[in-house]
Amino acid sequence: AARIKRQNEAKISVILGNPPYNANQQNENDNNKNRTYPEMDKRIKETFIAKSSAQKTKVYDMYARFFRWAMDRLDQNGVIAFITNRSFIDSRTFDGFRACVQQDFDDVYIVDLKSDVRANPKIAGTTHNVFGIQTGVAMLFLVKKAAKTKTLCRIFYHALDDFWTKTEKLDWLRENPFETIDFQRIVPDKNNNWINLAEDNDWDNFLPLGSKDAKMGKGNEAIFKLYSLGIATNRDEWVYDFDKNNIIKKVNYLIFNYNQTVERLKDVKKADINNAIEYEFKWTRAVKNDLAKGKKYIFDENCITDVLYRPYSKKKLYFSKELNEMPSQNRIIVGENCEKQNNIISFNSSEKDFYCIATNLIVDLHFTGDSQCLPMYTYDANGNRQDNITDWALAQFQQQYCHSVGNSITKAQIFYYVYAVLHAPAYRAAYEINLKRDFPRIPYYADFQHYAQVGQQLADLHIGYETVAAYPLQRIDKAVGADFVPKAKLKADKTNHCIEIDEITQLCGVPEAAWQYKLGNRSALEWILDQYKPSKPSDPTIAAQFNTYRFSDYKEEVIALLGKVCTVSVETMKMIESL
Repeated sequence: AARIKRQNEAKISVILGNPPYNANQQNENDNNKNRTYPEMDKRIKETFIAKSSAQKTKVYDMYARFFRWAMDRLDQNGVIAFITNRSFIDSRTFDGFRACVQQDFDDVYIVDLKSDVRANPKIAGTTHNVFGIQTGVAMLFLVKKAAKTKTLCRIFYHALDDFWTKTEKLDWLRENPFETIDFQRIVPDKNNNWINLAEDNDWDNFLPLGSKDAKMGKGNEAIFKLYSLGIATNRDEWVYDFDKNNIIKKVNYLIFNYNQTVERLKDVKKADINNAIEYEFKWTRAVKNDLAKGKKYIFDENCITDVLYRPYSKKKLYFSKELNEMPSQNRIIVGENCEKQNNIISFNSSEKDFYCIATNLIVDLHFTGDSQCLPMYTYDANGNRQDNITDWALAQFQQQYCHSVGNSITKAQIFYYVYAVLHAPAYRAAYEINLKRDFPRIPYYADFQHYAQVGQQLADLHIGYETVAAYPLQRIDKAVGADFVPKAKLKADKTNHCIEIDEITQLCGVPEAAWQYKLGNRSALEWILDQYKPSKPSDPTIAAQFNTYRFSDYKEEVIALLGKVCTVSVETMKMIESL
C-alpha cells in the first residue's frame, strides 16, 4: 500500500510501452473478457467520444484505455512513447482522440510503419509487418511542456514505404536515430484529420444523409431520419445457411442444448456461469445473460427469412431476438418477422473504397464492409408505415428546384436521386477521401429529374436482379463419365473473359463491363464466386454435424445467377455513364 501511495504521488515524466491492441475478445467461448474500468471509460466518454464526430465510436478497449490513462497520468513536463496499432492516425473513430492530443500536447511525432494488410491486400503481415500481424503499426511520441502560454500543437509525420519488407523496416529503424528522421510538418484540418486530407471542396455545404441528432429525435436536418447497421448475429455459421432444412436442424440443436444448460445451471450463481457452461456451441453475451435469468428459448420456423448476406448472394437467416446478438434497428425497417416491404440503400461505412447497393431485404453487418442501411420507410410498433425521408429534406429539395420541378418533387424521388448521386463517377472521384472518412453528403445537381429517374432504374435493377434476363454467356462442358464428381473452382479469368465453374464447366464471353461493376475490391460476379466456394466451417460442431454444403447441389443455380448478374453489371455501367 505504501508503494502504491508513493507511485500515485510521483511525478511521472516518461511513459513508454506497447499497449495491447485487442478491442475485445473475438469469441465469447474464449471466456476471457477484458476487465472493466468504469473510471477510465468515463474519462474516454468525456474526452475521446465527446470530441468525436463519428457515427459509430468504439473506443472502449484496452488500446484506448492505455492512451487515456497515460495522457491523464503524465506530469506537466513529459513524454509518452507508444508503439501501437496505427488506427489513431487516420481512423474516423479516433478523430476525438486526435482532437484531445492537439489540445493537451505541444509536439507530436509519428513514425508510421504502415503494413495494414486489410487496407493493402497486396502485402502480407508475415512478410511486411514489423510484428508479423495483419494490423498496421505506428510509433507515437507525445511531448508535453509546462508553459504559461499554450502554444499551437505541432505535428510531425514520417511514413515508411508500405511495400518494404519487415527486415527492411527493422533495418531502417536500426540505422536512423530519432534526430535524423526527416519528419514532415502536417497541419490538421478542421475535422482533426492528420493525413489523407481532402482538398478544399464544398463537401460541408452538401446535405447530410444522416445525423446522430436526427436519429435521436433532437433535430431533423438530415435527408434520412433513421439509419441502421446491418444485422450482427455473432454466430453466422449457426443461423445462416443456403438450405432452410439445415438451418432448422442447426437452430433446434442450438436451442435444445441451451435449454438443457438452463436446467443444469438453474442453481448456479450468475458470477459462476462463465466457468460452468460447456462451450460446445457459440455463446455470446446476450445469450449468457438469458442463461443467467433462466430464460428458455422456443424454436419458431416463422423466424426463417431471406437476407442479402453479401452482394447478390442471398441466404436464409433465423431472424431471432435471442440468437441474433445485435439486430440493430432492422425490425423498424422490415417489421418483427421481416414481413414489411421496404427499399434500402446499403453502403460501407469504413475507410475502404466507397460503394453502395439497393435491396429490399435486410443485410448482414459485413455485407459491404461495416454496412449502414438507409431505408425508404420505417414501421412503428403497430406496423404502421412512416416516411424515413424527413420533411426538412423535402423542403430543401423543393426550394432548391423551385424554378424547375419544385413542388412536384416527392420523398420517393429524393430516395432515388440519392442513390444515383452515390453512383455518379464524378461525385465519387471528387469526394473519394470524404467518402472514406465521413457519412455521405449529397449535392444538388442541375437535372434533378434525370438523376431521380436513373436512380430508380438502378434501384429496380439491383433489387430485382433475380428477375432479369441472363446475359448470353457461352457454356463449355467437358465430356466425363456419369459418376465423375467435379471439384469446384469458381475462379474469374478476366484475361480470357471466362469463369471457371468447376473442373468440367466454363462460362466464356464475359464482357469487360461486367468486371468494371465493382463493389469494393470485387466485381459483382466475384462476390457470387466467393460466397459459393466450398470451405470447412470454423465451428467444430458445425463441421462435424452440419456441414451439408456441396457445390454440386447449387451448380446450375449459380450458373443462372452469374448470367443474370452479368446482365445487371453491364446495364449498371451503362446507367452510371449517363450520370
